[in-house]
Amino acid sequence: MTQALLLLLHLLTAAFWVGGMAVMHFAVRPSAAAVLEPPLRLPLMAQALSRFFAGVAMAIVLLLASGLGMVWLAGGFARVHWSVHAMLGTGLLMMALFLHIRFAPYPRLLRAVAAREWPAAAAQLGQIRRLVEVNLALGVVVFALAIVGRAL
Repeated sequence: MTQALLLLLHLLTAAFWVGGMAVMHFAVRPSAAAVLEPPLRLPLMAQALSRFFAGVAMAIVLLLASGLGMVWLAGGFARVHWSVHAMLGTGLLMMALFLHIRFAPYPRLLRAVAAREWPAAAAQLGQIRRLVEVNLALGVVVFALAIVGRAL
């Protein structure tokens, strides 16, 4: 039962993070760009990212805890399939990219929005978008490893 609950928690938090990136990238950002001018769009995106990033921070903690818990229950890293190692490595890279986004371009976006410097804010949002594209692709790789990794 413990293994199943850890797996459920792990999958829900991974789906939140990767799915949230997809929604922000493919729905929220383009919709905001289509209907809002920069003085409205950029503060909206900064606020949406603030809420999403809080959830991602919690998801990272839960992903690490649940993933390591499952590895521990399986007998340690020496006893798990190579795909688990690949998922962990890719997940750690995703976490590093998130931390870079959260502590480098995101604060610059907030400062530019507060100063109403729309070109600078747009540039920071563009940098965040590009990094999120990379993280979203890595997230898809992790899901693929989870689903087909054992078959490889």
